[in-house]
Amino acid sequence: MNQDWEDRVTAAWASFDDYPQERAHEFRALIDALVAELPDDSPLGPFERACAWDSTGHSDKAVPLYREALARGLTGYKGRRARIQLSSSLRNVGQPEEGVKLLTPELDGSSDELDDAVRAALALCLSSLGRDREGLALVLGALAPHLPRYQRSMANYARALVDTEA
Repeated sequence: MNQDWEDRVTAAWASFDDYPQERAHEFRALIDALVAELPDDSPLGPFERACAWDSTGHSDKAVPLYREALARGLTGYKGRRARIQLSSSLRNVGQPEEGVKLLTPELDGSSDELDDAVRAALALCLSSLGRDREGLALVLGALAPHLPRYQRSMANYARALVDTEA
């Protein structure tokens, strides 16, 4: 889509906090109106709609829309966002193992500003599966570079949590 459309979507999301839960349907209608401007086969439509449902507390309605966006070829930054958000929604609807399968390959993918979000969402999925040590290792590994001190120690502790030879 064009930059004007992207700017209007960004503005809509910037207004999200103006919609309390009892007006969530109004926010979703705003997103639906923007989506209606897209070509029928655009992956952006189901992605934006999934985000709106997800952000208003309806992971169950978001899951099929995230899947549709990815099936339609959503790639790049928004594709990565869709995988992160889908895995979180899958966890919320009781399917954390699918979330783990979806996000694990992202650990070896191209690095960007979403790396820590990948690790955080994956850690939650792992925790839901009773794999807390693996989840904690991911979170500590993501946190370590942001610390003003102890980066090396925290990174080593993270690795030790899952090192089978320790």
